[in-house]
Amino acid sequence: MKTSILIFDGLTALDAIGPYEVLRSVPGWEVEFVGPRVGEVRTDSGHLGLAADCSIDDVGATDVVLVPGGAGNRPLLRDEGLLAWLREIDAGTKWTTSVCTGSLVLGAAGLLHGKRATGHWLYLDPLRAYGAEPVVGRYVEDGKVLTAAGVSAGIDMALHLVGLEAGPEVAQAVQLAIEYDPQPPFDAGHPSKAPAPIVELVTAVSEEDGSPLSLSD
Repeated sequence: MKTSILIFDGLTALDAIGPYEVLRSVPGWEVEFVGPRVGEVRTDSGHLGLAADCSIDDVGATDVVLVPGGAGNRPLLRDEGLLAWLREIDAGTKWTTSVCTGSLVLGAAGLLHGKRATGHWLYLDPLRAYGAEPVVGRYVEDGKVLTAAGVSAGIDMALHLVGLEAGPEVAQAVQLAIEYDPQPPFDAGHPSKAPAPIVELVTAVSEEDGSPLSLSD
């Protein structure tokens, strides 16, 4: 299995690195970072760099493509060259996947029309503009499309994918190897569970940062 993870300036680091750590742990599986061009990209904080060893022009086929989220993917929604690449890659993938707002990029490429999909809770409704049915869930599987909710949910999605392709024993072995045993000190990881003032705070901060998506941005 070969996985190609798209990286770009302004991506959210864990969206890419969480699934990477899971998928690269499966014996015999290959994971590569692909960028609009070869070289370093900077994450949304600006303090962390990731290197794309190949460009989208170098990758014509892969088993799994993964699109992460982050404010930097907004320009990708109108990048016809990259969207055309995604459509071409999707034609031959076993799995087309995303994490967080990466689902918006899949939608912009026309890959979510008529499909159930998820993403970060602040950005579910914009999926409708691409003909998708927004669904709340850590990850959502519809055909060969796997979309994950915000940031940390990419780990869950990747483990699910490993279970489907390599079997539950391998997925459990990877989970144990990376000691993925979440026991968070607070039960506030989703707006359905977080106290209302916390939901309001996160929403307000997001709006101040200009994060809520406008498809006309």
